Amino acid sequence: MENSQLQDLYKGVIEQLGEDPNREGLLKTPERVAKAMQFLTSGYTQEPDSIIESAIFHEAYSEMVIVKDIEVYSMCEHHMLPFFGKAHIAYIPDGKIVGLSKIPRVVDAYARRLQVQERLTIEIRDCIQRTLAPLGVAVVVECAHMCMQMRGVQKQNSVTTTSAFTGIFMTNDATRKEFINLVQAKIH
Repeated sequence: MENSQLQDLYKGVIEQLGEDPNREGLLKTPERVAKAMQFLTSGYTQEPDSIIESAIFHEAYSEMVIVKDIEVYSMCEHHMLPFFGKAHIAYIPDGKIVGLSKIPRVVDAYARRLQVQERLTIEIRDCIQRTLAPLGVAVVVECAHMCMQMRGVQKQNSVTTTSAFTGIFMTNDATRKEFINLVQAKIH
């Protein structure tokens, strides 16, 4: 949808809320909101598999690779309110590694869509598994949801944690525990 169409829609929303979109403080609000929504949903224009595929390197490394504390900002598809937190991602290479910056880029590509945290977690896991074919992938996402904190149940201190695993992370308890311990560790 073009920016001008979004602006017109947001101007209509402001009117429907009982406000005057021509009031000084609201004059540019439809334009600002349209730009913000285009940015917050820019993941629809990205291909996460291509992000990983652009930086795959053949390497004999076969130990766990973890990128943790990746900031997550997304929009709940049920209320179009933000949810935000951290993602922790690990994989065990099987002959291929990826440039480390690509993992957070994949998180953003999926998070910048209307989402539910459960699907976001699985999409990240599946993208890494599909593109790298590692021995296993582990993803844990921890987020606070404004739809629970600002409205509805209004529980300000609640955090939702989701996880998804493949391969050795599913079949080997010691590997899964090592991942969880390393995610929880404050070694930096």
